Amino acid sequence: MNKRIIGIDVARALAVIGMIIVNFKMVFGSEGSNWVKNFASIFEGKAAATFVVLAGVGLALTTKKAIQTNNIEKLKTAKKRITKRALLLFLIGISYIAIWPADILHFYGVYIFIVLLLLKSSGRFILLSGTILILGYPLLMIIWNYETGWNFDTFNYQNFWTVKGFVRNLFYNGFHPVLPWTAFMIFGYWFGKQDLQNANYVKRLFVYSIITFISIQLISLLLISLLSDGTEQMTKELTEVLGTSPMPPLPIYMFNGIAIAFTIISACILIGEKYENNKIISALNKTGQLALTFYVAHVVLGMGIVDAINPGKLGLLSVEFSVGYAIVFSLLCILFAIIWLKYKKSGPLEWVFRKLTN
Repeated sequence: MNKRIIGIDVARALAVIGMIIVNFKMVFGSEGSNWVKNFASIFEGKAAATFVVLAGVGLALTTKKAIQTNNIEKLKTAKKRITKRALLLFLIGISYIAIWPADILHFYGVYIFIVLLLLKSSGRFILLSGTILILGYPLLMIIWNYETGWNFDTFNYQNFWTVKGFVRNLFYNGFHPVLPWTAFMIFGYWFGKQDLQNANYVKRLFVYSIITFISIQLISLLLISLLSDGTEQMTKELTEVLGTSPMPPLPIYMFNGIAIAFTIISACILIGEKYENNKIISALNKTGQLALTFYVAHVVLGMGIVDAINPGKLGLLSVEFSVGYAIVFSLLCILFAIIWLKYKKSGPLEWVFRKLTN
């Protein structure tokens, strides 16, 4: 039996911390020092993409042995457990959508259902499926107006709780729409099927991924610069299409997100293997094992506490507060993980999940 890959949990911890920074900035306020805003913007779109790619990696690692040995009964059991977890994630995400409209968990549940259809597919077909989702999305934007339902000044979505509005938000123009965001999990599933115990192979993945990421960044900047004629309005419009912003999730953003996710995960695997006993790596490893608990906690506790203390102030606080509080909250999460896993084998929410879905 292959041992747990430490780097996967380290990457998961970094992804969750990145999402906490981005989400706190969105909820509490983003006005203030440029350098703080620029620091927070590093994580925008990338942390969430990495989080979803890691879910795909997890699905691959969970089902790999059953698929390799063609153990139909074991695979059937795994699929049943994964289906239950996908449904539970969907329900948890929906349950607090009123207080956290940018939830990713309910989208996450649907991504998993789709990836389950690809479990026994070839690597080539898996990559092709993800690529079709990414390249096909702009065609949908020709047919349907991406901005329908949105007030982008307040990030409120009208008619969310109608059938039409809910389906449109879920599949097409929500914060993390099934089309094309499922591609992140599909590519993650492909990644997880690779020989991640082979350091040389992981090094090659890292090199190819970081070269791809840098190339996409440069191509994006170059195209915007060449086509904008230096005008501010044209630059803004082109950035929405050719930039690496997650909304709308166009191909440049999607491939950029996959490249940075692969870069981070492969780097973490290599670092985790080499510095397994390092205190920081060990702490992040433990934090990653409680990723679901911390994702839900940053909404319910992290945002809830500030809203209770300062009702009506959400969105009006400084970016310095938002990022500073995110860092403090993340450090408390790390401390909690270290202490909790001294006495327990899994996180609180992870334990509940296992009990409900096994």
